[in-house]
Amino acid sequence: MYPEYLVEPMRAELTKVGFEEMKTAEDVDNAIKGEGTVFVVVNSVCGCAAANARPAARLAAANEKHPDKLITVFAGMEKDAVDRARSYMAPFPPSSPAMALFKDGKLVHMIERHQIEGRPAQMIAENLIGAFDQYC
Repeated sequence: MYPEYLVEPMRAELTKVGFEEMKTAEDVDNAIKGEGTVFVVVNSVCGCAAANARPAARLAAANEKHPDKLITVFAGMEKDAVDRARSYMAPFPPSSPAMALFKDGKLVHMIERHQIEGRPAQMIAENLIGAFDQYC
């Protein structure tokens, strides 16, 4: 686990634009199960989360058409919540950062770390917006 003072600014990058933090496995279950669309960001302290993933998530969330719920879990912090979120992302292997879109509890779009590294935030956001336009 990382010191909370270190990750707080990274958490705030998403929570200040409407993402809700999931701290427990039950929180994740309650958010993903059921009807509607849910966008999940597995946040991370790595450089590609800072330069690419979080900015892309913020840009996409600002799109006119966006998911009903925006949630985030933080890798290296709330292990049970992260593990549960990743369980919904199967068959994709665990990665962080990562982003997933669910519709009615089913995974419909996934972006893994290797699709985030080295790509501009705008390109990732456009990918997400395309998924939002299709599923939300």
